[in-house]
Amino acid sequence: MSQLIIDRAVFRDKVYACWMGKNIGGTLGGPWEDKQHTHSFTFYEPVPDEAAPNDDLDLQLVWLKMLEDCGTDPSVRTFAEYWSMYAERYPWNEYGFFMRNFGRGLRPPVAGCFENYYVDEMGSPIRSEIWACLHPGDPQAAARMAWKDSALDHAGGEGMHGEMFWSALQAAAFVESDPMTLIRIGLNMIPLSSHIARSIREAVWSHQNGKTWGEARQRIATRFGHIQSCNAVPNHGFTIIGWLYGKDFGDRLCQAVNCGFDTDCTGATLGALLGILEGTAGIPAKWTKPVGDGIVLCQFTGECDAPKTIGELTDRTVKLAEVSLATKDDIAFGDAQKLPDDLLSRLFRSEVARSAGGQDIHAAVELAGEREVWLHYGGEPVARPGIARDVEVTTVPESASEVELTVPDDWGCERLGPTRFRIMGPDNVPDRNTITVTVDGASIDFTLLGPGEAQGFAAGDNVESCTKCWARVEACMCEK
Repeated sequence: MSQLIIDRAVFRDKVYACWMGKNIGGTLGGPWEDKQHTHSFTFYEPVPDEAAPNDDLDLQLVWLKMLEDCGTDPSVRTFAEYWSMYAERYPWNEYGFFMRNFGRGLRPPVAGCFENYYVDEMGSPIRSEIWACLHPGDPQAAARMAWKDSALDHAGGEGMHGEMFWSALQAAAFVESDPMTLIRIGLNMIPLSSHIARSIREAVWSHQNGKTWGEARQRIATRFGHIQSCNAVPNHGFTIIGWLYGKDFGDRLCQAVNCGFDTDCTGATLGALLGILEGTAGIPAKWTKPVGDGIVLCQFTGECDAPKTIGELTDRTVKLAEVSLATKDDIAFGDAQKLPDDLLSRLFRSEVARSAGGQDIHAAVELAGEREVWLHYGGEPVARPGIARDVEVTTVPESASEVELTVPDDWGCERLGPTRFRIMGPDNVPDRNTITVTVDGASIDFTLLGPGEAQGFAAGDNVESCTKCWARVEACMCEK
């Protein structure tokens, strides 16, 4: 198989433009987030004198540190550890509910969906760019990493599909420029039946069938709109509208932001994509001058050795990409770009992405050394009195391991097979219970909640935050 050679200098320029576009789009849309009506912007309003702080970028800076510390293919469990160290203060929506579950002892992916109303929101689709930059020209590898990322706080939801879509599309955009081809590549990585896929296809259909911008926007808003402005389904349609209906960099961003809803996210994602496609030459100076090269962090982002500038972020991102591509046989950096004849066939391959997307979200993962140990709950992570449940243990990498399961003294446990067990709690199940899995002599604890810890949570409400610093109350910053 002939190699895909990516021009190293061009790649760096595109990565810089990606992060610059992310800052520009987020700053443009930030002041108007959550307004569901349309706008008519043609430029920043108000015009800033620096980039706005934006979780769209900050959370990827946490992943930057994780990748530098732990290598380019960390476990889902490692994602959770770094989030708990550097993003624990974030109180909003899916972020807060992941930490609520993590604090109760649950682990991803089940910690990303249990009692979490917000799995269909934009919190993970906005974290796609780092995976695209890590795997340029390899969309399904980028989508696989996006699954790991989104499993933290969007497991099984539309937000997971959205991050996989954008990561794949943006990874392909380093070597392919046709919008329709890129959209089809992204869609090939996610379920046909997902609502995000339907919203994206509706935006494309509107453009291809002569609908005006206003008609396209109205179709998305009425057919896919949501009471939550940050719901991912309509916002993906709006991002595609901006891309297809706009005339140039600035007009495309404004067309997306003018659709309303989650405007910082739609603007930031589209800005990053346009940066990858067109490089720094495609971003007019009038758009870069107000925000400059600096990175301004959100108040909730922990001290994660974040880069101070887009230039520093670019250098560190490129260094990680060099490590990532060194592990691939079919893609490499070089002094000049060389595209193989079967490039499109390679870009459309999706078996790795589909395998990632098919993983069990009703499970928790812990680490035993470098081996992942998964406990499959067979449903919600809750034991109820008098009801037996079957659980299973798997490992990654797979091996013919000796597996034991230990439950509390007053519980029942029956072995059903080498890695399968039937367990039953007492008549009065405690709120939190420890199930110990022993694999080849290594013991790992998992949490199984009782009914008292599974009372549900009002849909649309948020976890409690401090009324002074607005961080999650468990991570209040007032005394720090």
